[in-house]
Amino acid sequence: MTTALYRRYRPETFEDVIGQEHVTEPLMTALRKNRVNHAYLFSGPRGCGKTTSARILARCLNCAEGPTATPCGQCDSCRDLSRDGAGSLDVIEMDAASHGGVDHARDLRERATFAPVRDRYKIFIIDEAHMVTREGFNALLKIVEEPPEHVKFIFATTEPSKVLTTIRSRTHHYPFRLVPPEPLMQYLELLSEQEHVATEPGVLSLVVRAGGGSVRDSLSVLDQLMAGSDDRGMTYDLAVALLGYTHAALLDDVVDAFAAGDAATVFSAIDRVVQTGQDPRRFVEDLLERFRDLVVVNAVPDSAANILHGMPTDQINRLRNQATQLGAAELSRAADITNTALNEMTGATSPQLHLELLCARILLPSADHTTRGITARVDRLERRLSIPRGAGIRQGASETEQHSPADDAAPA
Repeated sequence: MTTALYRRYRPETFEDVIGQEHVTEPLMTALRKNRVNHAYLFSGPRGCGKTTSARILARCLNCAEGPTATPCGQCDSCRDLSRDGAGSLDVIEMDAASHGGVDHARDLRERATFAPVRDRYKIFIIDEAHMVTREGFNALLKIVEEPPEHVKFIFATTEPSKVLTTIRSRTHHYPFRLVPPEPLMQYLELLSEQEHVATEPGVLSLVVRAGGGSVRDSLSVLDQLMAGSDDRGMTYDLAVALLGYTHAALLDDVVDAFAAGDAATVFSAIDRVVQTGQDPRRFVEDLLERFRDLVVVNAVPDSAANILHGMPTDQINRLRNQATQLGAAELSRAADITNTALNEMTGATSPQLHLELLCARILLPSADHTTRGITARVDRLERRLSIPRGAGIRQGASETEQHSPADDAAPA
């Protein structure tokens, strides 16, 4: 029986928290200058480090060498508040989802009046603070406004707007953010090496995408893949199968078929999606992301790797080839059609039908009489004739300029 990955690698110092430097650095500065406030509000999406940072702040405040920005990790308080520690009587964590009523607030207020058992401060960490009722907040208002010298409050919430304004105005508010893909990718690579699990190219990109910027969610996905991996490590096929994404090879076949106007291959791929039990809406989401990648590669072919984080070099080279085959106008049109179809598939009774109509619209730009469709058809003709963009227009204009009135007067 092993501990979950996100618990095993939970940060114990502010330096270990990734992607939240705009929060951790000011907090460390305040600790060094001994200008710590009596109440804090940590807000942001789930799994981005709010509660973890609250625990680290409690360690920093109650460390034997503190208040300090870097807890020693050796004193009784630091050991009790470590990831494997038993907890401290002077650091009280409360889940407001089940302790948000007025009676719980009154009990907290009474407990706050007593001095700490052992440490420097008595610290209350109130998680899911937006779940505290209005009456509960009102019961806490006076003690949050003017607490005893030995009391600190740390509120953590995903919805700061639901925290009572009078409480929010008495705290230092630090908004946490989703972690960007690049530092999250580097962090996952480091953990994979520490766990001695090999990863195939493209796997961690899928993990980052599934995690959606949440470190905890990303580590849960990585933990699942590690648990299901064999001697070869985490393979791309395993990641695609477990996470439900479309295999890159299938997307390559579909995009190549769109570029060649090969309807048979496109609809054969759709049938493969349906017959293998894959969700048509997920396929459309993956197709839209592929068109987005192609638009990026077409716009900045030389620096696409800096934008498409974690994508293997051979895959970027394939995208460059596909972007050249489709052209900017047709890529933009295909992405717009795919996005519209994805919105229409929400709640649809027959998502397969929407998927088939989507592919038919992309394959038939001649049926699109808008400026977008005409531009796509001209772009396709120019590519087939190998004419540089706009060269035909410039040549026609040049011939008109060279045509003189004397030529009109000449006999037939």
